[in-house]
Amino acid sequence: MDITLLAYFVAAAEAPDFTHAAQSLGVSRDALSASMKRVEAELGYALFDRAAKSTTLTEIGVAFLDDARLELAQAAGRGGQAGGGAGGSGGGKAKANKGKGRAPAVKGQPKLGKKRQSR
Repeated sequence: MDITLLAYFVAAAEAPDFTHAAQSLGVSRDALSASMKRVEAELGYALFDRAAKSTTLTEIGVAFLDDARLELAQAAGRGGQAGGGAGGSGGGKAKANKGKGRAPAVKGQPKLGKKRQSR
């Protein structure tokens, strides 16, 4: 499961309601609600009691909260690498080309787009 979804679940479970959780995460309430429905669909169980006015976890939700906290702690120990990575060998961010969108010139090759001067 995506580590972001786990973080969203933990924040939603610990907050008094989805609105407060969404504000603390910096996402919209609808985005948080959709993420929680996605988590529930992946697990196949209802984690929240949707009839309650405040955020109320089901029994399965309480059990999953402990597992989610453990998984987040392990991910933080791994340096934030979510499962399915390349064994911890992060490649880093690709650098932007400072040119004008052209391939770099190769020494000994004629320049692209330029005509050779005649003598």
